[in-house]
Amino acid sequence: MQPAPLVSTTLDEETARAEVYGLLAALFYAAPSPQLLQSLRVAVTEAPAAGALLEESWRELVQAARDGSDTGIEAEFDALFGGVGRPEIYVFGSHYLSGFLNEKPLAALRTDLRELGLARDDAMPETEDHFAYLCEVMRYLIAGDDVAVANLTRQREFFSRHLQPWVIRMCEAIGQHPKARFYRCLAEFTLSFVSVEAQGFDMLP
Repeated sequence: MQPAPLVSTTLDEETARAEVYGLLAALFYAAPSPQLLQSLRVAVTEAPAAGALLEESWRELVQAARDGSDTGIEAEFDALFGGVGRPEIYVFGSHYLSGFLNEKPLAALRTDLRELGLARDDAMPETEDHFAYLCEVMRYLIAGDDVAVANLTRQREFFSRHLQPWVIRMCEAIGQHPKARFYRCLAEFTLSFVSVEAQGFDMLP
């Protein structure tokens, strides 16, 4: 559960990147389970080297998990992202890119997913532009066994097309919401992480 810049070797860094995407997917898809929150509460917060880019926001997220109760964090998730009808905070790319759900950005995403050989599980009620779903795709593109798909070029293309253009706006909306406490810290960590990802992709030839 350690963020990527808190580790050293290339192999460890790639594993950590995949794990961070998996963690973000879990925390944004549903209210965290008691087991997940307990793992967060005991997570290491000190980086091996001083000045790691994610250290501060990671420490604040872990502290927010320690400060909040299981039921309180679950209620916060429901208040921000749940409910019947219009949620307080949208976590769908189409909303931020077009102003509406199920619009052209979702169609473009589905085309790219088909090219990657991926499809939404029928058991998943949300559309593929849900932030958690996109994080799971990134996790697969990092940790998958098929090197023709799971490689840095594919990661950069998918990130730049389907995450980078809108995730900052989602995180800002969460950070500005008066009901956000744990999720405000998660939004800050997410912003830090996607910034590190963007910088890394920009350095690729």
